[in-house]
Amino acid sequence: MRKKFVAGNWKMHGSLPGNAELLRGVRAGVAGLSIDIAVCVPYPYLAQTGEALKGSNVAWGAQDVSEHAQGAYTGEVSAAMLVEFGCQYAIVGHSERRTYYGDTDAVVAAKCEAALKAGLLPILCVGETLDERERNVTAAVVTRQLDAFIARCGVAALANSVIAYEPVWAIGTGRTASPEQAQEVHALIRARVARESAAVAAGLRILYGGSMKPGNAKELMAQPDIDGGLIGGAALVAADFVAICAAAQ
Repeated sequence: MRKKFVAGNWKMHGSLPGNAELLRGVRAGVAGLSIDIAVCVPYPYLAQTGEALKGSNVAWGAQDVSEHAQGAYTGEVSAAMLVEFGCQYAIVGHSERRTYYGDTDAVVAAKCEAALKAGLLPILCVGETLDERERNVTAAVVTRQLDAFIARCGVAALANSVIAYEPVWAIGTGRTASPEQAQEVHALIRARVARESAAVAAGLRILYGGSMKPGNAKELMAQPDIDGGLIGGAALVAADFVAICAAAQ
C-alpha cells in the first residue's frame, strides 16, 4: 500500500509571529502520525520553517523553483538554493503559476527536471479549468500536462516525484470535486503512467488538491487512487491541517 502524504501550501500568506504559532501547532498535532507530511512556504520563511520543524516528522519545501541552475535571472530561486535551506519538496506547475505567470507545460517540465537534479522531490500539479471540464476535455488536458513531464524527465523520474491533481475550478471557490470525480482523474493519471511502467504507476503518489478540508478529507482519501492531499486554505489553520493529516492516517 502506498504511504499517504499530506502537503500544505501556504500560498502568499504568513508573518514571522503567525508562522511560529502555526508551525508549533502543526508540529505538536501531527507528532506520531505514520504518514508523510510537508509544508511548502514562501521563500522568505524557509529558514524560520526549517528551524521550527527541525527534528520533527514534518518536512518542508518551496512553492516554486527556477528551471535555471544559476545565472542572470533576477528574482529566481534555484533548486540548489532550496536544498541549502533543507527543502525536500518543491511545488511545480501550480495552477496559479500557470495562470498568472505563464508557466507552460514545457517550463513546468524543465522546473521539475531542475528540482530532480538537485535532489528535490517535485510536486507536479496538473488539472483543468472550469471551461475545460465543461467542454469535456479534462482527460486531454491532464494527459498533456503529464506527458510534458514524461517527455522531458522520463517516466522513471516519477518514482522520485509526486503528482497533485488540482481541478482549477475547485481551488479557493468552495467547490470540491466529488470523490468519484476526483477518483476518475486520479485513475486516469495512474493508467497513463502504467502504460510506460506498471511498477512506477503502482508506487506513484497522487494527491488531491481541490479544496480538501477536514470535513471531506476522509471520504476523498478513501478512494483507491487518492494518496493524500495538497492543502491550501486549510493548511493555514493548524487544527484543520492536523485533522486532515489524521484523516489520512
